[in-house]
Amino acid sequence: MAILKFLFITICILWLIKMIARVLLPIAFQKMMTKAQNQANQRYQQQHNQNPDGRIRVDYMPPKEKNRGDQAGDFVEYEEIK
Repeated sequence: MAILKFLFITICILWLIKMIARVLLPIAFQKMMTKAQNQANQRYQQQHNQNPDGRIRVDYMPPKEKNRGDQAGDFVEYEEIK
């Protein structure tokens, strides 16, 4: 008899958890999605409002190359013979 009582209580508890989850999980997921959308919108607004007055922003400028003639070696002038 104790086993039946234990099984009945366990089934009732699991059924209650299932009913509560059906109500609370969609609300929790909706809040998470709203929060993620708000964060994405904030990032989008920040990226597009950085240069409001038409200024150009350069993030990287490659280093200027030195004269490559010094590193290329010796050059020999020649004349073309026809």
